[in-house]
Amino acid sequence: MELRFDGKVALITGGARGIGYAAATLLAEGGAKVALADVNGERAEDSARKLAQRSGMEVIGVRTDVSREEDVSAMAGEVVRKLGPVDIFVSSAAILDDKLFLESSLADWRRMIDICLYGPMLCMRALLPEMVSRKYGRIVCLASDSARLGQARLSYYAAAKAGVIALAKSVAQEVGKSGVTLNIVSPGATNTELRQERENLMRAEMGEEKYQRRMQSVLKVYPTGRLGEPAEVVSAIAYLASEQAGWITGQILSVNGGFAMP
Repeated sequence: MELRFDGKVALITGGARGIGYAAATLLAEGGAKVALADVNGERAEDSARKLAQRSGMEVIGVRTDVSREEDVSAMAGEVVRKLGPVDIFVSSAAILDDKLFLESSLADWRRMIDICLYGPMLCMRALLPEMVSRKYGRIVCLASDSARLGQARLSYYAAAKAGVIALAKSVAQEVGKSGVTLNIVSPGATNTELRQERENLMRAEMGEEKYQRRMQSVLKVYPTGRLGEPAEVVSAIAYLASEQAGWITGQILSVNGGFAMP
């Protein structure tokens, strides 16, 4: 099944790299105009130029801190001015942490919640009124199966992502009659730049031997025996963002190599 997005405008937060950029690539190659939002404005613009050259579509980069209401409002306005009303929103901006709960701080919790929960909330509030009035919209939020099952050392990340799941399901019930759908893609451990940065820090702190033992323990919980790649996650995102998924809303689709089978 070929998914086309001709005439659509897509906005992806966290879109300059990782799963967000992979999703943007699939949407642009399917005919969508795309806005890549990232807290690093230079990275967003560089990625936008690269994707425009690759896809032949109009792509813009927008510097946005999704935890700041004024940034989100400015982002939404800029995308509409330059590309048109947003039809597809993919909420991919996130941070990672790796701490025991009792070793974490209030500042750690606030930063996580601000970006991973308030970020999607602010973006939805900025984009949904136009979608509802136009009676069309596709929203896909990235979550995590740690939010559904719990996971040691990811307590406040899991809490934030659980909030995203509850948010998307609840809003889906409120706006379903307007033609707007909200769904969640829940990836397992995926080989993104963000994960690589965290893993490099852990390797430096733990030493190579201890780190390799840890990695073997991680891989044992995946029946596929490996981490995922961004390209393996984004087909699910693209489907839920497509015309063909118009009768799917409030659902969670896990793409996790068998890590969890809830």
